[in-house]
Amino acid sequence: MGDVPSRQVTLATVADIAGVSLATVSKVVNGRADVANTTRARVEGVLQESGYVPQRGRRVAEPARTIDAVFDCLDSPYELEVIRGVTEAAAELAVDVVVSRVRDADRGGPLTPQDQWAQRLKSNGRAGLIVVTSELTPAQVEAFARAGLSLVVIDPLNSPRTEVTSVGATNWTGGVAAAEHLLSLGHRRIGFVGGPTQSVPGQARLHGYRAALEGAGVAYDPALVLHGGAFDYPAGVEMGGRLLDLADPPTAVFGASDTTALGVIEAARRRGLRVPDDLSVIGFDDTVLARLATPALTAIRQPLRDMGRVAVRTLLKLIDREPLDSHHVELATQLVVRDSTAAVQGHR
Repeated sequence: MGDVPSRQVTLATVADIAGVSLATVSKVVNGRADVANTTRARVEGVLQESGYVPQRGRRVAEPARTIDAVFDCLDSPYELEVIRGVTEAAAELAVDVVVSRVRDADRGGPLTPQDQWAQRLKSNGRAGLIVVTSELTPAQVEAFARAGLSLVVIDPLNSPRTEVTSVGATNWTGGVAAAEHLLSLGHRRIGFVGGPTQSVPGQARLHGYRAALEGAGVAYDPALVLHGGAFDYPAGVEMGGRLLDLADPPTAVFGASDTTALGVIEAARRRGLRVPDDLSVIGFDDTVLARLATPALTAIRQPLRDMGRVAVRTLLKLIDREPLDSHHVELATQLVVRDSTAAVQGHR
């Protein structure tokens, strides 16, 4: 590199040699603090060896970056809370965000074949993407990699590849906390209503529920565990009705999402049952719906906004080729007790 005239050295050349993004080189040249020490040292070493000299008195313009935030749907408080976190973090870091859906509402399939999707994002100047609550195929993940697009997933329905970087919550611990709360109130017949069986977060919540039952010496009853096609209100109404129509119905139900739990409450209302007097119900997410419900919903709180913020910061580190402390980040959940759970009242 020493024999290359400095006038031939560009920031792009430095970025390529250092193995970082052009934006990271610009940050180092401009003296920005938001660059890892090891990365800064590597870039400064290349700048010195190459003989690169910026124009005196002028700051190097940092290229604007745009990322995609892709959702399976955009009609629930869960997605809105994640979007708030993503957009807040992006604004702080001077990054533009384009929000879109991964599926076509009319055809029900992917917007485009995986390579076309990846190339479209790349040609539109996207630096990377965050995919939320969607099922990604290995072929899609490989297409993003071929296109040079960094990827972070939030609460994926499946685990496409172990090396895919993800952000989520402590779903198993949350499932344990939900069941233990109901057990502490004296409930022993506790139902579980979940979403799609392939959902990784949903399965973790179910396993936490089972672990709490086993820890309390309560036998697991598969008749009390149901799964729906989605984590939504209609599925909660349907599954809640099936549980409550059993010959020996549960005295409490753990809904694997707030909207599912609220559907269970509606199923109870249609049968003349009172919550929490006749049936205790707990949800998962703690969205605004939990606080506005009547009765107010006891729920396991996911830090949804923080998950969005962490996803943005993690994605930018991947784009800048900075080392990650972990490729799988789980933020803590918390039990929030409100009015929809109470001590068991005996036989109905």
